[in-house]
Amino acid sequence: MIPLRLRVLFSEDNQDTREMISILLDEVGIDVVCPKTAHEVLDLAKQEHFDAFVLDNWTPGLSGLDLCREIRKFNLHTPIIFYSAAAFAHDKAQALASGAQCYITKPGNVQALTGAIRSARKGKGLSASRAH
Repeated sequence: MIPLRLRVLFSEDNQDTREMISILLDEVGIDVVCPKTAHEVLDLAKQEHFDAFVLDNWTPGLSGLDLCREIRKFNLHTPIIFYSAAAFAHDKAQALASGAQCYITKPGNVQALTGAIRSARKGKGLSASRAH
């Protein structure tokens, strides 16, 4: 039996980061869809199934916080994970308050990102206090 691959929507403003994370997640069995604008993120999030949404604080068209809030208006259950270089405590607190389950600081921490995606999918849930 072939295990099902997870599928995430990854919103990131930097093309190099989009490509790098897509490759790294693909290698561990996670398919990544990388829209380039907030409008594309919202369209895909409404039309297709994803196991998780991974958002950056900066997305062309909307902030990551606004994007998170917009997604939560029509999707209350799919986990939202922030993967961002904004590392201040208030950035993390605002992301969690806007509806995210987890906040991981980049660069690095790809293992933490992978673990967060897998944990969220397994239904373990992510505590709002989990911020890397």
